[in-house]
Amino acid sequence: MSRRTAAATGLATVLAGSGAGTASWAAYRILMAQAGVARGAIGRDTSKPPEADGIYTPGCDRPQPWRPNHPVDIHLMVFGDSTAAGLGCTSCEEVPGVRIARGLAEATGLRIRLSTKAISGATSKGLAGQVDAMFVAGPPPDAAVIFIGANDITKKHSISASAHRLGAAVARLRGAGSVVVVGTCPDLGTVTAIPQPLRTIVHNWSARLAKAQFSVTLAAGGRPVSMRDLGPEFLTAPDRLFAEDGFHPSADGYALAAAHVLPVLAAGLAQRGAESAQARSAQRRGVTARLRGLVESPGWRLRRSGDSVHIEVPVQN
Repeated sequence: MSRRTAAATGLATVLAGSGAGTASWAAYRILMAQAGVARGAIGRDTSKPPEADGIYTPGCDRPQPWRPNHPVDIHLMVFGDSTAAGLGCTSCEEVPGVRIARGLAEATGLRIRLSTKAISGATSKGLAGQVDAMFVAGPPPDAAVIFIGANDITKKHSISASAHRLGAAVARLRGAGSVVVVGTCPDLGTVTAIPQPLRTIVHNWSARLAKAQFSVTLAAGGRPVSMRDLGPEFLTAPDRLFAEDGFHPSADGYALAAAHVLPVLAAGLAQRGAESAQARSAQRRGVTARLRGLVESPGWRLRRSGDSVHIEVPVQN
């Protein structure tokens, strides 16, 4: 069985029981039959995403390792699951955190430090531990990006409980002064290898979680970004936007997600800089001015070059 089929049928296994309480007996038997085919197919992907932390500057070939005496303008930290960590990427440049850090650096000329706390396989239950680790390691970041939710669906976690845990993590980060952007649960119904009716169940469940995540993020002072908006593009070009396993994004898929998050993050950082007491210093005023100019510039675009996709940053006025 291919990795693509195994990923889809493995998802079917954990979701089949969700239809028992509400579906008719006939529908339940169909779900259970599909789950039976999937049982024991293959194990989880244990590969590690590329390590990409460091300081990103405009035009740099590779990140500079961060040291306590190395100055940075913005510290960006990424939390969440395998999609936040970049599972499915084959090089550092494809990792979503790198796409975002480079996008900010190229558009503003600022020095961006990237730190990754995301862990493959994590659910919303793991966010508290990731935030704890951040507080132990040092001061809170200027900005936090969270991608979470897919594993909450595959592990059949309560939607309300998962949303509550996300809201608590956002509140802690906001309380520490960080700008927080949350990429909500993607539409797992775009995984076309999942057979019907399981695909409809997955689609509906992920939609409910994404809606709850959007609400709790706003309530906690964060900035939600709907990853479900990218669903039609993934459905149109699954071979290009999904990785080999048919579940995680490919390099092109991650570029699409990063371009979706970047303008929201830039707007949040610009507002934070304007409202901060530190903005009175000349250095902070300069950072804030660059971010504000970025927000007011033409939008982010994706540019294809050969077999790769790049984020084309706005030209500031």
